Amino acid sequence: MQYNITKANKMLRGEINLPASKSISNRILIINALAYSPFLIENLSDSDDTRVMEEVLNSNTNTFDIGHAGTAMRFLTAFLSKIAGEWTITGSERMQNRPIGILVDALRMMGASIKYSGKEGFPPLKIFGTSLKGDVIEMDGSVSSQYISALLMIAPTIEGGMTLKLLNKITSKPYIDLTLQLMEEFGIHHTWIANEIKIEEQNYKPKKFTVEADWSGASYWYAMAALSDDCDLLLKGLRLNSLQGDSSQAIWFEKYFGVLSIQEGNDVRLSRVTKNTVKLIEIDFIENPDIAQTFAVLAVCKNIPFNFSGLQTLKIKETDRIAALQCELLKFGAILTEPNQGELAWDGKVDESIVNDPPVVKTYHDHRMALAFATTAMKIPKISIEDPFVISKSYPRFWEDLLKTGFKLEAQDI
Repeated sequence: MQYNITKANKMLRGEINLPASKSISNRILIINALAYSPFLIENLSDSDDTRVMEEVLNSNTNTFDIGHAGTAMRFLTAFLSKIAGEWTITGSERMQNRPIGILVDALRMMGASIKYSGKEGFPPLKIFGTSLKGDVIEMDGSVSSQYISALLMIAPTIEGGMTLKLLNKITSKPYIDLTLQLMEEFGIHHTWIANEIKIEEQNYKPKKFTVEADWSGASYWYAMAALSDDCDLLLKGLRLNSLQGDSSQAIWFEKYFGVLSIQEGNDVRLSRVTKNTVKLIEIDFIENPDIAQTFAVLAVCKNIPFNFSGLQTLKIKETDRIAALQCELLKFGAILTEPNQGELAWDGKVDESIVNDPPVVKTYHDHRMALAFATTAMKIPKISIEDPFVISKSYPRFWEDLLKTGFKLEAQDI
């Protein structure tokens, strides 16, 4: 099926209870388990990724299908490798084509017993949980930060701890910082000098914890605010001074699109301010890859040329997000190029001969494609989103939130 989305005006007003941070929730679930904590986590994300993680950690079985949840696959591979027992972890067809060999090789260096049940270097995995011993591990810092975070979280519980040497340019550094900061909240100390992170063997200390709102989810409301003529929107539970690296988008939205963020207690209020016309947007997303799709779609809607870099990891997400953006933004008349690996650019020219009316956007089983393109209903008369419930991976209540702010949704079988 598909959703046809329309909005009668360009006003954006109301209050939105954003989903809890998926990034924080997924990490805290692992940390809480390693701490043998008696406390329940408050305001845990209701996303598919987090739900899958929680189900596995509370399961009485030893075989797990995590579907499309890439974070769960990486974090649980490291976690289960040190938990006594025999474990099988698999996922969707796409998941079985997402590489995990780098993480498995690192775990094997510490004594982990992991076998590939199918293609070498890819899930599904057969894990024989055992005691791990500390080592100096070298890892390419330009790979997914989730590999690095997966190792860091188990590091204090490994005999002798771990020293992790990151080679090359580090991708998504804020997500590594987030992992280490959350570990510190639970009593774990580390040193990070140059590209070397050292964590001694030590015990996690249980504590009560409440998860803050998700900045990746906030990006779609920021985009709609940028496309509005008039905006007064309160995003509940959001913190400008956040642990999440994606909070830096508030600065970019004000600089390029005239969206002002004001902290009001535990919430952030968005409004529009007058801005001079921006002639070119240049952003390096090396530390914020999850919001790149939002900015690409918004820039096309605002007719602003862009040159984005730091997108190397987008090809190994739920889909090849570079290719997906190129395909779907063609329907808006925009021909995006890939000047170099990890880059995406647009010259600001719209080819009216290839514009679809209305555009019907494919999501490629990728929640962020659905979420990013839904924002265009603020700009064009109608946008259609195929497979709309893919959003459950990170923002299950998004469609209900659109209805609360004056959008109309029409379900259509296809």
